[in-house]
Parts: sequence; C-alpha cells; structure tokens
Amino acid sequence: MALDLSKVGAREQLPVKREPHWQRLRAGCFLGFRRSKCGGKGTWTARAYDEDAGKYRVKSLGDFGSLPGNEMFGAAKRAAEAHAEMVESGGIEQTKVETVADACREYAKTRPEAEQRFGRYVYNDPIARLKLAKLRRRHLCEWRERLKARPSAASRGQDGALLYRDRALSTVNRDMAVLRAALAKVLTAGAPNSEAAWQEGLKPFPNANGRRTLYLDRDQRRKLVECCAPEAAPFVRALCLLPLRPGAMAALTAGDFDGRTAELSIGKDKTGKPRRIKLPTEAARLLAEKSMDKHPNAPLFMRANGKAWNKDSWKSPIASAIAAAGLPKGATAYTLRHSTITDLVSAGLPLLTIAQISGTSAEMIERHYGHLSSDAALSALGSLTL
Repeated sequence: MALDLSKVGAREQLPVKREPHWQRLRAGCFLGFRRSKCGGKGTWTARAYDEDAGKYRVKSLGDFGSLPGNEMFGAAKRAAEAHAEMVESGGIEQTKVETVADACREYAKTRPEAEQRFGRYVYNDPIARLKLAKLRRRHLCEWRERLKARPSAASRGQDGALLYRDRALSTVNRDMAVLRAALAKVLTAGAPNSEAAWQEGLKPFPNANGRRTLYLDRDQRRKLVECCAPEAAPFVRALCLLPLRPGAMAALTAGDFDGRTAELSIGKDKTGKPRRIKLPTEAARLLAEKSMDKHPNAPLFMRANGKAWNKDSWKSPIASAIAAAGLPKGATAYTLRHSTITDLVSAGLPLLTIAQISGTSAEMIERHYGHLSSDAALSALGSLTL
C-alpha cells in the first residue's frame, strides 16, 4: 500500500528512523517525512531525479512548524514539486546552510561515517534546529552533556536484547570532533572565554584516549578463523591479514581489488579520503579468490544473503568464534586491527607507512603504539601472514 503523508494521524504512527519515509508524488519526484525522536513536529525532505547527473538531488525542507498539522503536507508538497521542477530544468539550487543540521548535512555529503554519527547524535537532538547565527557556547556544552549521559550499546544478551554501558569519554571525544569539524566549515571561532566561543563547548575531555591493550597473537588469530562459521571466515581472515577498520573492510567491493598489481583501493573509511595499498601475497590471494567472477560493485566479502557485512551481522559470528577458540572475552572485530598494527610496529615498519596503510595518522600510531620495541625492520606488509 502506498504511503500517504497527508494524514496527520498516519504521520504520527510512522516509526522513528534516520532515513525519511518517502511518498511518491510523481515519476522522479518524492516527498519525505522524518519523525522527531524528541517529540517535535518532524522534518520534511524533497527528492528529485536529475537525469543529467544520473542521481537523485535531495533537499531539506524544514519542519513547517508555523503551520497547523493539517496544512503542513500541502506546503511540503508544493516545496517538493518546486524542487523537482528546478532539478528537471537543469537549474542548480544552492543549499542554504542556516541551522546546525544544515551544516552537518553539507559536511557529511562526502563523509559517510560522519553522516552516521550525525544521524545518531545530532539530527534528532534539539541542537539540530538551532540557527547558526544564534549558536552559543552554552548550547554545545549542553549537547555535550546530553551525549555524555547517553548509554552506549555494548553487546547483545542471549535473548537478543541490547546490553548498554556508560559512554566512554574517548567515544564522546570522537563524536564531538566530527560536529566540531562540520561547524568549523561554516563558522569562524568566537572570541575566547565568551558565549560566542562556540568551539569551547566542544573541547575534548582530557586523558580520555585510553590505550588498547588486548592483543591476539598469530596463533590466536589463526584459531579464531578456524572456529568461525564458513560464511564469516573469509571476512575475519581478511581482518587478521590487513590493519583495516572492520567497517572499511565490509565496504570493499570486488572492483576495489586489482589482481594485476595486487593493490587495494580503500574508499569508505573513517578519514573519508581514499587510499591505495599494496597487498602481501597471502592477502592478495584471499582477495583474488573472493573477487573472482563478481560484478565490480558487488561486496568483496559477501554474506550468504548476498549483502555486505556490517557491525550488526559480524558481531554474533565473531563472538561465537571467540568463545569457541577460548580467546579473551573482551576481544572484538576491532581487536584484530589493533593486533595487526601491533605486529607491524613491533616488526619495525616506519610509523608513517603504518599510518598510511591503516588509514590513521602517524601521531595516533605513536600515541598508542610508540611504547613497543622494534626488533627488526621488515619491508612493506610481508610480515602479515597467518
């Protein structure tokens, strides 16, 4: 049954989610509505297909909060149709950056991970609707406290229910850093020690970046792969061979691997900047096997249902394999990245090279791994085997 956003009661029954609920107005023209998690009136979005560019153009329409509920749809529909006419006529409509949410969406256009963080902590928060011209230090201090008080999902219990823990200050710092970067693109820093100094409301908590200490040696990682279900084993083995973030590994497509040169292009990652690395023999052999006869856009590491892995799908099989292998309970998919980076640092590979391969900064490598001693210098990634 087609969605009808014209009825106030129907909109109020829609589930809260990050993506809008879309109603098709006509071919290539859609109107979207996103309910507010905080009990607000919700926001409207327009989507129109641009034939020249071969993609949809999306525009935020706001909440039409000054109108009665039964008039919002009509106003939003007219705005969506006007947006479609502009796109279809070849016009280029400059996005107005007026609110915190606007600044975040503009920043996240080329940064998928930033969009995910904003979807969780900004768009459904009161700060999202705040005009940039009225943004003050106290607003961001209050947002930071709300973020700090928000529990973090740690794992799932045996009944499948989510288990929560207090949010780590290092996690709060990472979430704040993304918002700070988005606002810095459109705002100049305010005078220090004044309410105009919005940037001071996003100062990181000191001494929050604790060192990751859980390390799995090669024998433990080999046993982990052996205990994995056949569906997850190739993905986990790749995490043991390359120091990539699990999300970046899951986002790889068959076309990202060049079998002729044994090189891998990594696009979707925390940094948002693509990079290309040379693979060691064992890793190149694995990726060549997984990319064989696949469409370039197909997931390189594909699940049985044909979809790519994500944090919700890899948690359970990795946790089961960790238990079966008798490994420390605190081990996760991210532990494999830490363990591989540890091996490279201990082997004497230059920190800058490790940083480039793993998609982080030499400063972060030095901060977290600089205490390790270097016994021998090995070239490139040849030391990465199981």
